[in-house]
Amino acid sequence: MSAGAFPVRSGRFYTAARRHPWVLGKVADWKIPLGPYTPAQITVAVGGGFALFKSIALWSWMGPVPVVAWVLAIWAVRRPKVRGRTPLQAALGWMLLAWQPVGGRLGGRAARDRAPHAFLGGFTIEDAPAPGLSPKRSPSRAARRPGRPRRAVVTAPVVRPVGPLSQVQQLLALAEQAGGGR
Repeated sequence: MSAGAFPVRSGRFYTAARRHPWVLGKVADWKIPLGPYTPAQITVAVGGGFALFKSIALWSWMGPVPVVAWVLAIWAVRRPKVRGRTPLQAALGWMLLAWQPVGGRLGGRAARDRAPHAFLGGFTIEDAPAPGLSPKRSPSRAARRPGRPRRAVVTAPVVRPVGPLSQVQQLLALAEQAGGGR
């Protein structure tokens, strides 16, 4: 068989289910009269009907006008979009937005600013060795052993704090003055 003798493969996919909104009231070929209805229409129908029934004493003098307005409201919400989303999805989005912490979330927890605190800084001036003199060197134990190369260890210069001191530094200085240091 030659390579051209094999049938050409093709693939098809159907997205019709994504093109139609979610509706209630349609089963096979049967549907509710004037339906099917979207969840928004059912919500407006039930909520509006309940409100009209409970407030009949307030609007009964207007005749059928409120009932007609209710029916028109049910018809008007059949395919509404709020920035490309259905009203229930948009309302859920607004509710979740209102529920979020003001500063947002970090790692699933509410992001909070840290409490303000005083920033007490200080600085130190170190004595530098005089030009031409090298710092003190002391041989380490490993350098004293035979067969090993000698290394010199540099000792740190004396550090004296100058400038504003923190409260801990002030307490240590008072303790040294009182004779409790070293």
